[in-house]
Amino acid sequence: KFKMMNPSDSIVDWVLEMIPQMGAGWCPPGMLGIGIGGTAEKSMILAKQSLMGSIDMAQLKARGPRNDIEALRIEIYDKVNALGIGAQGLGGLSTILDVKIFDWPTHAASKPVAMIPNCAATRHAHFVLDGSGPVYLEAPKLEEWPDVNWTPDKAAIRVDLDTLTPDVVQTWKHGDRLLLNGKMLTGRDAAHKRIKDMLDAGEPLPVDFKGRVIYYVGPVDPVGEEVVGPAGPTTATRMDKFTRMMLDQGLLAMVGKAERGGDATKAIAEAKSAYLMAVGGAAYLVARAIKGSKVVGFADLGMEAIYEFEVSDFPVTVAVDSAGENVHQLAPLVWREKIAREGLLTPA
Repeated sequence: KFKMMNPSDSIVDWVLEMIPQMGAGWCPPGMLGIGIGGTAEKSMILAKQSLMGSIDMAQLKARGPRNDIEALRIEIYDKVNALGIGAQGLGGLSTILDVKIFDWPTHAASKPVAMIPNCAATRHAHFVLDGSGPVYLEAPKLEEWPDVNWTPDKAAIRVDLDTLTPDVVQTWKHGDRLLLNGKMLTGRDAAHKRIKDMLDAGEPLPVDFKGRVIYYVGPVDPVGEEVVGPAGPTTATRMDKFTRMMLDQGLLAMVGKAERGGDATKAIAEAKSAYLMAVGGAAYLVARAIKGSKVVGFADLGMEAIYEFEVSDFPVTVAVDSAGENVHQLAPLVWREKIAREGLLTPA
């Protein structure tokens, strides 16, 4: 996001206006990088560079701000989290983990401000090119990382995709946690565009979508004995313009990340379908629920081909149910009111 502000404009107010518009496609909770000053181009570079720092908001708040920039970081951090957007946009206390700000001298009559969000799962390496030769980055030691062993929640609802019916889909309510089992199709931007072109031309599709569930993903190629490489969801909003078309093919439900727009939500409700949200920013862990994979259409598209996955206890949350109830709209409102009423983010 970028805005050429007037010198008297409030950066905090602008950030609070922009954050809800950004949706959940950036996989909150994460970091905000903000660049202030210079030119339009310089402010964007500053915002990106600021994200290279370590997360230290807890330490900053513990000792207190020592300058105006640090005070601004804390103010934005507190007020953004008070919005209640939460992890994955599903509502909660943590929308951002830190705010980083770099500034630069600028013309007295302008105030260029740029903001870049960064997923908390983003990794970055730092090195310096000093002219002495190539840089060799040491591979990370896996034993230094925690061993993540996920087990299904006993309260989650197991779903058999191979026998799924519209009646079952209509029993799901927004916020329900499901464990998908069975065969699931995939498809993202390129596949949806080609499907549209083929339908417009009256050509038969390579796959029958009637009674199926589609996962918005472009899986990475497998390595070694892997069935599939990292296979995290892509942002579903980009498929909104194809939603009604796909539902007309008999699709029962869709799986992706982030929110759906108004038109897509309306189409889902009219078709008595559902949109399910997988966890963004955890592609490797998501892939562990995929036990089989084969290309069933558009092989020339590579990772954007249509695959058929065999999944086991694939975890999702019902984000839009068959009545059109949208958790990305409802949950943040509930949490915003709860945070304000109970003072959940107020220091003890």
